[in-house]
Amino acid sequence: MRIAVLEDDLILQELLKSTLEQHDHVCCAYSTGAAFLRDLRTETFDLLILDWHLPDMEGPQVAQTLRQMVGPQLPILFVTRRNDERDVIAGLAHGADDFMTKPLRMGELVARASALLRRAFPQAMGSRLEFGPYCFDPAQRSLALHGHIVELKNREYELALLMFRNTGRLLSRGHIREVVWGEVSEAPSRSLDTHVSRLRTKLVLTPANGYTISSIYGVGYRLDKVATDTEPSGNKAHGAKTPRPTQTRPQR
Repeated sequence: MRIAVLEDDLILQELLKSTLEQHDHVCCAYSTGAAFLRDLRTETFDLLILDWHLPDMEGPQVAQTLRQMVGPQLPILFVTRRNDERDVIAGLAHGADDFMTKPLRMGELVARASALLRRAFPQAMGSRLEFGPYCFDPAQRSLALHGHIVELKNREYELALLMFRNTGRLLSRGHIREVVWGEVSEAPSRSLDTHVSRLRTKLVLTPANGYTISSIYGVGYRLDKVATDTEPSGNKAHGAKTPRPTQTRPQR
């Protein structure tokens, strides 16, 4: 998962970053609220770990602004030396989901972060995943549409899994590149656009199958679930069948 750490103590910031990366998360570190909120316009994250006192603003102000920008889906974990009950109440009132006091215990922090991620993104923690006519089997790294395996290359599969696990959520280009191509890779925009275009075709991502992909200019992509009754009434009246992938083999 992709986690943002907003902490101005550079030693603690690096400790948080290295600890989270050891648990297979991608971590983006910030020292000021302004820098984080600026990136939030074009980047997406799965969790924010937020310090209370920052050089340019207070943590609750950052949390409140974040909620106004992206809504309630992104979980926030406050980390601070403030431990008075009034502080905990204030942090939660401004949009935080959990609260830890310093000095931090890294094992507990990882456990709390994992619990927040499970609640926010339950599909990301599952095994066999079903989304309407689409069925993922992560153990076999396979994707079936209407019971037929769709032949996908490695990155196409990773991209499809990422998009379906985040249905309805805008994913930035940076977020997608880090998950699909690896965090140190600089995959060109054309490569990402090509992969998305191929998925549209191979997975028949149309309203008839219940899912479509939208491009948000300058930001990224979003997979949306749509009602299957948006299929043209003329097709229904003539008993038209739902489109299926062109290159498939029976699922075993």
